[in-house]
Amino acid sequence: MSSSMKNLSDFSHIEVGNAKDLKFAIVVSQWNAQVTGALLDGALHGLQKHGAAEDDIDIIQVPGSYELISGADMALRNSSFDAIICLGCVIQGETRHFDFICDAVGNGLANVAIKHNKPVIFGVLTTDNLEQALDRAGGKHGNKGEEAAVTAIQMALISTRY
Repeated sequence: MSSSMKNLSDFSHIEVGNAKDLKFAIVVSQWNAQVTGALLDGALHGLQKHGAAEDDIDIIQVPGSYELISGADMALRNSSFDAIICLGCVIQGETRHFDFICDAVGNGLANVAIKHNKPVIFGVLTTDNLEQALDRAGGKHGNKGEEAAVTAIQMALISTRY
């Protein structure tokens, strides 16, 4: 089904697992705050819905999506989180800046995950316009923040087994 017709945050078909006693950091970009604030709300809702305690969730705000990389790295270097959720929004503009930022953030977060052997979840919207971003940050397509939370729970549970 086309994403134009679908809530992408439907988890009724999967077993998410219990987040009780798991520790999470949410690293969130302050840039495009209207969108990232909604993503943060979705992530918090998703974690708590599946058993995470408020005291087991740290929120780290960084200036922009590019800074998610160092924010995630610092969080993993200085603490014992089971997973890091990175939330940001990069909207296509008139220059190639969009391409460079999206590529750098994706690769950078993957490298942080490999470096620390911990789940680092990519909850960064890369959209053509603000409307698409809002549709994916609590709008008609669900909330990518909640999707990132579910992914973090699942990956943290896998990580504790291996």
